[in-house]
Amino acid sequence: MEKQKTRFASDTCNRNAKEWAGALIVLLIGLTIAHLGVTLFLLSELGTDTFTVFIQGLSVVSGLTVGTVHVIVLCILMAMMLLTTRGYVKPGTVVCAFCGGPIIDFFTWIFGNYINGDSAMILRIISMVAGCVILSLGMSIVINSSAGTGPNDLVAVILSDKIERVQFRWIRVGCDLFFVVLGFLLGGTVGVGTIVAVCLTGPLVQFCLPHTKTKFS
Repeated sequence: MEKQKTRFASDTCNRNAKEWAGALIVLLIGLTIAHLGVTLFLLSELGTDTFTVFIQGLSVVSGLTVGTVHVIVLCILMAMMLLTTRGYVKPGTVVCAFCGGPIIDFFTWIFGNYINGDSAMILRIISMVAGCVILSLGMSIVINSSAGTGPNDLVAVILSDKIERVQFRWIRVGCDLFFVVLGFLLGGTVGVGTIVAVCLTGPLVQFCLPHTKTKFS
């Protein structure tokens, strides 16, 4: 018998301050793990993550910096989700949107001298694959905190709830593929690591979700 599909919307109106503090701590742990994975993936220099390809493409077209476009797109996504959905955008969504960059900078400072484009190819491949796995683990913890998820990740989460007959992993693969194709057409950079991320992230997150549940899930 087919397992019941996971739904992600949650009502957190009745949480007290202590419960919110606990949920946000879980989210921060997951966010740190996820961005360790992102850092290892980026340091391998074998491809850009799927959403960044889209941001790069918009940057090329608009003439704005990647960082500026990233902030603008995340804010637009949050505004759209607040206006059109309920139960998805939470305080942790803002945390995810603006804390990811500093976490990546921190891990880059730690590992950047050891893993980079000049490293042995086997080390770069291991870093890329490990990055995808660690990112997926961290993302599942963030989702299960029910404190909010990054705006770009919420796209797949919301669509997964709306499209009942399709599992989250395939929705995520579809969203990643959409960002990559559109970003590439706009001028973004695609590498072998990007394709690996498209294929692995969704299935790995869905695999990790049942194993990272907390009392806040």
